[in-house]
Amino acid sequence: MSTTILLITPPFTQLNTPYPATAYIKGFLNTKGISSFQTDLGIEVTNILFSKTGLIPLFEKIEELPKTFSENIKKIIALKEDYINTIDAVIHFLQDKNPTLAHSICKRSFLPEAARFIHSDDLQTAFGSMGILDKAKYIATMYLEDLSDLIKETVDNHFGFSRYAERLGRSASSFDELYHALKQPYTFIDEILVKMLAAHIEKRSPKMVALSVPFPGNLYTSLRCGQYIKKHYPHIKVMMGGGFANTELRSLTDPRVFEFYDYITLDDGEAPIENLIAFITKNKTQDELKRTFLLEEGKVVYINNSFVKDYKQGEVGTPDYSDLLLDKYISAIEVVNPMHRMWSDGRWNKLTMAHGCYWGKCTFCDVSLDYIKLYEPVAAGIICDRMQEIINQTGQNGFHFVDEAAPPALMRSLAIEIIKRKMTVSWWTNVRFEKSFTRDLCLLLSASGCIAVSGGLEVASDRLLQLIDKGITVAQVAKVNKNFTQAGIMVHAYLMYAFPTQTAQETIDSMEMVRQLFATNVLQSAFWHRFALTAHSPVGLNPHKYNITKLTQETGAFANNDIEYEDASGADHDRFGYGLKKSLFNYMHGIGLDDPLQKWFEDKVPKTTVPSNFIQNVLTENELSAPRLNAKVIFLGNNPSIEFFTQSKKGYSREMASLSFTNKQNLQVIQILKTQAEWLLAKLPGLSIFNEEQFTLQDLQKDYEAKGLEDFELFWDAKPINTLFASGLLML
Repeated sequence: MSTTILLITPPFTQLNTPYPATAYIKGFLNTKGISSFQTDLGIEVTNILFSKTGLIPLFEKIEELPKTFSENIKKIIALKEDYINTIDAVIHFLQDKNPTLAHSICKRSFLPEAARFIHSDDLQTAFGSMGILDKAKYIATMYLEDLSDLIKETVDNHFGFSRYAERLGRSASSFDELYHALKQPYTFIDEILVKMLAAHIEKRSPKMVALSVPFPGNLYTSLRCGQYIKKHYPHIKVMMGGGFANTELRSLTDPRVFEFYDYITLDDGEAPIENLIAFITKNKTQDELKRTFLLEEGKVVYINNSFVKDYKQGEVGTPDYSDLLLDKYISAIEVVNPMHRMWSDGRWNKLTMAHGCYWGKCTFCDVSLDYIKLYEPVAAGIICDRMQEIINQTGQNGFHFVDEAAPPALMRSLAIEIIKRKMTVSWWTNVRFEKSFTRDLCLLLSASGCIAVSGGLEVASDRLLQLIDKGITVAQVAKVNKNFTQAGIMVHAYLMYAFPTQTAQETIDSMEMVRQLFATNVLQSAFWHRFALTAHSPVGLNPHKYNITKLTQETGAFANNDIEYEDASGADHDRFGYGLKKSLFNYMHGIGLDDPLQKWFEDKVPKTTVPSNFIQNVLTENELSAPRLNAKVIFLGNNPSIEFFTQSKKGYSREMASLSFTNKQNLQVIQILKTQAEWLLAKLPGLSIFNEEQFTLQDLQKDYEAKGLEDFELFWDAKPINTLFASGLLML
């Protein structure tokens, strides 16, 4: 069977779901009638390695090695029969094919346990409320991590489930170390990889192989793939693209890289791949290539024909997940973190609402690169079409929108479209914590199936947020997170420390802000990252503006992105990292929220200057603002039942109505004047989300007053109507 292009994700990216790059490209190639086949060699290698037939030769190989192992590895080797006899059952369990095994796993006598289990005594605290399946997945994941440690110490020191040989690829300004590693004999993992690669090539006979490299952690294996193809199938052209190239290889000059690849492309892959295929099939000239590095007379050249236009997001087709072994992915729980659990557990279909970032100003971000700065949203109708097509193809209705920051207006439109189509989906995405996420918008998003959002709180300091040009304040983040949380949407925050000029006091004050966010339960998950200076960010391009000095001055011949720097005005941030992460782990489990911050540090740290009730006060303060007259009013609920009655008090009587709204959780009853109730009952059908004509608050006010009713604002802002958001009456 002959295929024009074989799309490959080399090991290892993630175990629970396919990295979407090849699915995006395959979907595009479908629109052009170009035949393709895709494979995730990461999950295929994993399924071979972590099986009974994979562990037997692994332990045999280890027995041939000098016995200079650590005590931990000696223990695993001593328990090899237990690992060999349980591995298939564990993998089937993690593939959701044998859920009843959870009971045996949780008994802690079924699986062998090595060093990864040393600190497992707190599992009851961590999983007491999360259920037996989650606890079993975590135990099974630690079991696999023990085997990972075995592999790393014995047969392949590069091994890691999602960070394979990452150290070799990260910030590798010189190609020397990688080049040296690639000249060594195949490792045990390499042998499995190239055997599987050869099988795919023999079956598909492609004209070109495209290797997707999103992270440093699968760069080495992509080079191994390219090396094997160029040696054994020299007639097949090899190209590489993806996130690693887009950020790290923009100034590539080392010709040795082209001993492994024929072409390297940058940024959006559709137009470059289409033109490369046309070039190798003799339908276009080399000068017509788009954003492509190649070797010419021993020198690296970059060709970017400006007349070749990129495709609009509405033209690239629906991601196509066919060919991928969707039932072989592994749902692991690597860390006890609610959001990280979503990244590693469950099969999520990946989509984007928009290309690039609508904000595009954060000074730590690569806002100068196309994947950030070129913002282009996709129409909500097209997104839903793609979602339905993918559901039909994969049988999975979970979606992770991998936007840099999903636009609130587009999220609103998407939610409305999902509800109108009566789609049953679960979805989550990345956002900016901006004030557009009102209570009512969050309720709408939740009604459409949104289950979680992640966003950058970053330094949790208003001075530094302004320096970052984040466009938010800590108080604003707290209010927005309250809206999400009360709508039943989990919130994860990206946190950052060691930003240029950040002082020790600001770091501790940021930590206190985070503590209070967890204590008030408007934040459920978070992760501290240390600031990294990158070449394409505003800080990297203008370091003096941020009072730092670059230590990396020369451009390397290979990868160039991370930059070493010196911050003369900031704190010694090495002393904070462990305490920040340790405290956060505990806060996520409701532990230590009332303890002083000093508890988490061995060295003395400053006392916080943040009032202990700062976040609580922010969340309880009343914001008096007139409702927007141009706000769209929609009703998601069921029509109420009504009872009329006469209310008498001190000789005065008036005709009243009792409206009973039944929703999925409870019954809500309001009492208003009969005339007002009759008007509201007449309007509710027109406010239905299924009604094509949308009414604004101003439209309702005009109609209300035209009926001779008085004081619309008093009626609308009074408690009865103001509580109907709980029954689906929303202003957007």
